[in-house]
Amino acid sequence: MNDSSFVSVPIYRSIAEVPSGFGPSIAAIGNFDGVHRGHQDILGSVVEEARARGVRAVAVTFDPHPESVLRPQRAPKLLTPKNERLRLIAGTGVDAVLLLTFDQALAHMPPREFVSRVLVDALGVRALREGGNFRFGYRAAAGVKELAEFGAEFGFGVQVHQAVRVHGLEVSSSAVRERVAAGDMKRARWMLGRVFGVRSTPVRDRGVGSRLLAPTVNLAPYQGLLPAFGVYVTRLTIGERCFQAVTNVGNRPTFDGAGFSVETHILDFEPVDMNEDTPLYLEFLLRLRGEHKFPGPDALKAQIMRDVGTAKRYFRLT
Repeated sequence: MNDSSFVSVPIYRSIAEVPSGFGPSIAAIGNFDGVHRGHQDILGSVVEEARARGVRAVAVTFDPHPESVLRPQRAPKLLTPKNERLRLIAGTGVDAVLLLTFDQALAHMPPREFVSRVLVDALGVRALREGGNFRFGYRAAAGVKELAEFGAEFGFGVQVHQAVRVHGLEVSSSAVRERVAAGDMKRARWMLGRVFGVRSTPVRDRGVGSRLLAPTVNLAPYQGLLPAFGVYVTRLTIGERCFQAVTNVGNRPTFDGAGFSVETHILDFEPVDMNEDTPLYLEFLLRLRGEHKFPGPDALKAQIMRDVGTAKRYFRLT
């Protein structure tokens, strides 16, 4: 039920796991991919109201992402894979997360049944907070208007939140994905409220031993969203150690057949304990340039030295 290895609140993976008498509660429902500023606004208000009323604050979310079931050919690459998303949701202060398996049974559940079984019977919801574009139930038949009607019937209130805007940009998961996919880390950071980063482990086929003795680390294959191909100023956390770095995302076209990699060169390197299971957290701070094919290794090396110099200036200034 509760995977305490990465999140500090109970995670209920079905309504059957929710303890009897769990409610009353205040809740928000959503995919929460990225747990961006808009999600933080809604979940923060859930926590605030729950504390004021002396009840539980709960986030209801789904795995896998509904699009991967309903329209797999259009399913987005996620900003935050499941474990990271749960960790970030827990960080908003909620008391519990209900993580529902999104399958055909849930996809075909009528809106009224979802409200009755999940919100009323399992969670004892007294109030819901949602974004204006929230939809649920079979074929997304119901929105916030219908939700308010169910609330009047079952005895809970519904508050609709307007979209959060940052520097004139409307915040949404799809908008953040667009910025990350374009390599625009500054605007992605504005909308997320934090630096965009990915959690992974070292690649397994590079002879990773018990100690890292060279300043280059390659990430293991990563299924979530990565920034556009190019070179970035980054920070790499290895276990408990954080290093300044430069990272190349791409196919390394200067070398025929090199293939895709996320390769990070540590600037302030010191030997560090590491094996193929060591957790890595790579944060993308600034895009320096796109990926280019150079005439040969010497030209590439000269450009890398320029990139390193730019990155060092960035860290000195920030």
